[in-house]
Amino acid sequence: MQRRYGLLGEKLSHSYSPELHALFGDYSYELFEIAPGDLGDFLRARNFHGLNVTIPYKTTVMAVCDQLSEAAEAIGSVNTVVKRPDGSLFGDNTDAAGFEGMVWKSRIPIRDRKCLVLGSGGASLSVQYVLEKQGAKEIVVVSRSGSSNYGNLDQHRDAQVIVNATPVGMYPNTSAALIDLRKFPNCEGVLDLIYNPARTVLLQQAEALGIPHLGGMFMLVEQARYAAQIFTGSTFPSIRAEGAYHTLCHRKENRVLIGMPGCGKSTIGRELAKLLDHPFIDCDQKLEEHFGVSCADFINRQGEEAFRAEETALLSVLGKESGLVISTGGGCVTRGENYPLLHQNGTIIFLERELSKLPKKGRPLSLRGNLQDMYTMRLPKYRRFADLIVPNDADPVQVAKNVEAAYEAFRP
Repeated sequence: MQRRYGLLGEKLSHSYSPELHALFGDYSYELFEIAPGDLGDFLRARNFHGLNVTIPYKTTVMAVCDQLSEAAEAIGSVNTVVKRPDGSLFGDNTDAAGFEGMVWKSRIPIRDRKCLVLGSGGASLSVQYVLEKQGAKEIVVVSRSGSSNYGNLDQHRDAQVIVNATPVGMYPNTSAALIDLRKFPNCEGVLDLIYNPARTVLLQQAEALGIPHLGGMFMLVEQARYAAQIFTGSTFPSIRAEGAYHTLCHRKENRVLIGMPGCGKSTIGRELAKLLDHPFIDCDQKLEEHFGVSCADFINRQGEEAFRAEETALLSVLGKESGLVISTGGGCVTRGENYPLLHQNGTIIFLERELSKLPKKGRPLSLRGNLQDMYTMRLPKYRRFADLIVPNDADPVQVAKNVEAAYEAFRP
């Protein structure tokens, strides 16, 4: 009988864990999405050999384990369970090792720092354990109803390291954040355990403010490495975590093409999607399907502002997805609010092409005014949005390869 491993949680439809564990071990790994009312029956049946445990069951599962590891007992939370040959359950905690790896990856110093931990659940317990172990000067746990809560954070404005150990900002509700980093002038580093999206609102604000930061993908990978060792009895060196992290990030990150109307975003995007074996999304095509008329007709009838509002609504949906190649409309950069939508899970590539090679047919905004004036106005915005600039100066297949080569150099 094949051994059954998997992830236990309440909502798991967008988990990366099966794909991640396939990079470590040759074993079956499933998603056990169990409602709270069914958890007892699931655990009593013990129809599994090993589990990773996520929100909201990390502390609940601890109570049914027959034995705990030293780390799980010290932390007070379990995220890895193994069924022994006699049917008993052994509970361990690999989140602590995962978070330790995340701190190492971020290079954010912990010793002698005042650390603010957002959240008091199972993940928070692991974070607190590691921060204490690494010599934090003070650890303040913030919860909705605790003595330190979101209504009295002014007393902790001297915090130097901030860790989000809550699901606030996680897919699909990616527009949320618990705090405003501008209220913490001494902040030296921000760590967010969320890995989807790759850049939460909190992390994007840290980036904008120049504060060192890191999302939860490396923690996810590192805790999976430790869990895979527990499941299989094999040893996976830390270099395997680096490799898995690189692979998963590259698979999951969107490639977002921006540029002038007619610069080749759709053509290059299709070739890039083939190269990566990723789904391709043409935003203008999606909007036309939604409108029932061409974008040109919609703009002529409803005006550009109405069109831009519809475009932003579409980008708010597409931007939070993963592993896509997205060709945007030429004017998406005219709305600053589109940047965080595209940046949360994407690398943004400005596809540059000579003005003389830009077609105008079927492009109402290009026809209405001077193309040079439009380019002059939009160029600073394309550059502000872009992580990379790649010229469209060769055949589409080669340009797609150039885009991905530039991406690989940018995100090694």
